Amino acid sequence: MASKVLIVDDDELLNNSLNAVLSRSGYDVLSVTKGEDAIQQITEFQPDIVLMDLFLGSVTGLDLLQKLRSEKNETPVILITAFSDVGSAVRAIKLGAEDFILKPLDLEQLEILIGKTLKRKNLERRYELLKDEFQQKTGPYAIVGKSTELRKVVQTAERLARADTTVLIIGESGSGKELIARLVHEKSDRADGPFISINCGAIPKELAESELFGYERGAFTGAMDRMRQGKFELANQGTILLDEVGELTHDVQVKLLRILESKRFYRLGGAKEITVDVRIIAATNKNLKAAVEKGTFREDLYYRLNVAQLNVPSLRERVEDITLLATTFLEEFNRKFGKSIKGFSNDAVKLLEKYSWPGNVRELRNAIERVALLESDTVVKPGHFVFLSFHPGFTSSRLLDAQRVVSVPNQGIKMDEIMKEAITQTLDITGGNQIQAAKILGLTRSRLRYRMQQLKIKYEPKQDAGS
Repeated sequence: MASKVLIVDDDELLNNSLNAVLSRSGYDVLSVTKGEDAIQQITEFQPDIVLMDLFLGSVTGLDLLQKLRSEKNETPVILITAFSDVGSAVRAIKLGAEDFILKPLDLEQLEILIGKTLKRKNLERRYELLKDEFQQKTGPYAIVGKSTELRKVVQTAERLARADTTVLIIGESGSGKELIARLVHEKSDRADGPFISINCGAIPKELAESELFGYERGAFTGAMDRMRQGKFELANQGTILLDEVGELTHDVQVKLLRILESKRFYRLGGAKEITVDVRIIAATNKNLKAAVEKGTFREDLYYRLNVAQLNVPSLRERVEDITLLATTFLEEFNRKFGKSIKGFSNDAVKLLEKYSWPGNVRELRNAIERVALLESDTVVKPGHFVFLSFHPGFTSSRLLDAQRVVSVPNQGIKMDEIMKEAITQTLDITGGNQIQAAKILGLTRSRLRYRMQQLKIKYEPKQDAGS
């Protein structure tokens, strides 16, 4: 989308000349001759840069500049001035003007100045977005894995990246949908533009519209200070990820559909239509087709979002990636916490691969972070993951080759034997750590010791080649 230039000069001849020259250079140009009209057009036209004469009659360029900056409007301003007014131009720069250019104008110099200013502002905007992402991110951006399931998704994502179309990414929470969306962006022609990610499920429903589309000053209580751009404007010429898109209300779904169809929308409380050039990637852990049948999600929006689909496998569907991911996370947290944990014992690897990981990669990363932070051993052992046993649906039996703790024969078995087997296998899990074994069995440590003495359990940890 062409950059917008607003020209404010009471010299109509100069105004028209600049309009013609900059329009031929590919800019979207609007010109006004009165300072009074400039503020209105800055609000409605939303220029990327303003060229403004220092003297405009009753309202000067300094007056306009002060008003803009007092309203927190950071639109870059380049002043046009005569040689005799250089002192005033310097004062204007102190007030927040980008630069000034002297009359008579050198048009080639002016275009170079405009280009440099726009480029710098774009870099500043990208820096702020990246800084915000860095502060908010919960994990590394690299896609780690060698499984066939993951490779297929990555290869499809790279192919789709080259087609500037809408993509719907489906997968469980924590499976890495945002990483796949970033890959699509980074491999596309929009890679130099911003990538904006927004979790639709995390925004209060009453704020979703203003967050996505922005608002005008006075649009609602609390919006009195200044206009605010929404995520779609910030993502202009880049990509926006609408994570958990199924959480959007019907009203917001209607506006989203309009953007998909026309690339246009209105800010909340706004009267002027905004045009953006944005690629939309949607992600969800819900069955949107079922939501359509229930009437909670618009059918027309579903089909517009589902032009191309990517299905991200859960972690339990890519078991061969678990150890690689766990090792990657361990290296990360070794650096973060100043630890030197060397790796995982064989039994720890088996445990990680047996667990179903309902929270997917996110849960695995959190688990490794907790172990790296709290444990002091040089090797990660099964007992370090005792906290996983308290996860809903994950009992101690699932640590033991996905079988029951004991098997009851037809002729029956004594209760003491069942208890002895349960305690022994639990001690195997924890590497002989009685405190952790007691937690798994729901006993106090003293009660566990009493049972071990009563049942004559003399535990000797199994040899583990990996420890």
